[in-house]
Amino acid sequence: MCTTCGCSDGNEVVLTNAQTGDAMTMLRETTMTHTHADGSVHAHEHDHAHGHHDDHHDHEHDHAHGHAHGHGHDHDHHDGHDHAHVPTAAPSAPGRTIDLQQAILAKNQLLAERNRGWLAGRGILALNLVSSPGSGKTSLLERTLRDLKGQHEISVIESDQATTHDAERIRATGAKVIQINTGTGCHLEADMLAHGLQQLDPPRGSMLMIENVGNLVCPALFDLGERAKVVILSVTEGEDKPIKYPHMFRASSLMLLNKIDLLPHLRFDVERCIAYARQVNPDIEVLRVSAETGEGMDAWYAWLRERATAPQFGGAPS
Repeated sequence: MCTTCGCSDGNEVVLTNAQTGDAMTMLRETTMTHTHADGSVHAHEHDHAHGHHDDHHDHEHDHAHGHAHGHGHDHDHHDGHDHAHVPTAAPSAPGRTIDLQQAILAKNQLLAERNRGWLAGRGILALNLVSSPGSGKTSLLERTLRDLKGQHEISVIESDQATTHDAERIRATGAKVIQINTGTGCHLEADMLAHGLQQLDPPRGSMLMIENVGNLVCPALFDLGERAKVVILSVTEGEDKPIKYPHMFRASSLMLLNKIDLLPHLRFDVERCIAYARQVNPDIEVLRVSAETGEGMDAWYAWLRERATAPQFGGAPS
């Protein structure tokens, strides 16, 4: 559903429970198939990709997302799918194209608000971790989960276009994790997160880390219902990334400048990078960390604790 490239139109999205090996294929148009660890497969009709009916959020959030088969599938609307059936406007009618893009984002936003309400009602702090590929998101998550084990309950939703490699790494830390494979999609969307929440069923009062697809463009456009976006930038990348991809850094509350242990071996101007980030987002917080050595990670953990204990952390993104 990317408003630029149409990367998710008719796309298959696969959710894998790393604990059980069960996989669910979201065809996003008509049916859903389930593949269990024993190899058995079954399918059922499903009108659209949204993981729960509107009423799921309309009656006081009185049941958990985790009951994957505990709700009906006779949906009477098609959130997020009109784009698959409405022809793109002709080049001579750019206004129509803009309207269609706005409608797609509006539908995603509606689902994101429902996710946000569900998370807030259960006191779950959800963070959307975004970056380009290779920034060290998964390594940072692994270290965070191991260092905070026994102090905070943290669940994870991993996303990549393919493979469950990252989910397997997270599972090795003992954390509960769901893998979402987006196929040709270059970002997560709110309906995908809703399905992930169904399968994951994060505990009340816990933290939820959402590792988005490695991409500094499209994930900036799509709110998932998270409390905040956290952008990870590695010092092995260009120091001018914040001004090359301003929308992502503008949408983020925190920038984690990762792999600082490598600075002695690189030509990377840390202060210039931070200045660029604050040029596009004067309010962005910046922490320098190394997931490899642990340097600076205590400041990251303090940032997490501060938000987890904030009275209104479940509200709209900061």
